[in-house]
Amino acid sequence: MDDSFALYDLKVEVVATDRPMVCSHHEGDFFLVEGENLVFPAGTRFSMYALSAILPLLPAKQRVFDHNDWMWTDAEIACPDPNCGARFRITRTGLRRQSHGACTVVPLETTDKDL
Repeated sequence: MDDSFALYDLKVEVVATDRPMVCSHHEGDFFLVEGENLVFPAGTRFSMYALSAILPLLPAKQRVFDHNDWMWTDAEIACPDPNCGARFRITRTGLRRQSHGACTVVPLETTDKDL
């Protein structure tokens, strides 16, 4: 049985606005999401507070969804510091095939609700 599914790889990049960035963000800093892994370029630092605002959205942005879903168009997340003007842009960089069996030991079952 084919147990594969698709996830998008992502890039999360710091973008500037017309307001100053007061946290440790620098325009152009980024990290990647490859499958279930966060990949940070050598020497890159990323605020754990900003990361806490972004993390809940990453699994949703990785999934295939309807073109009319708001997740399709809403791609910028504000820094959680209300005084900081930084935004974090999430873009899809490619489609990756994952294997259910490589991600969990829970067996894959088909139920009536899945049909």
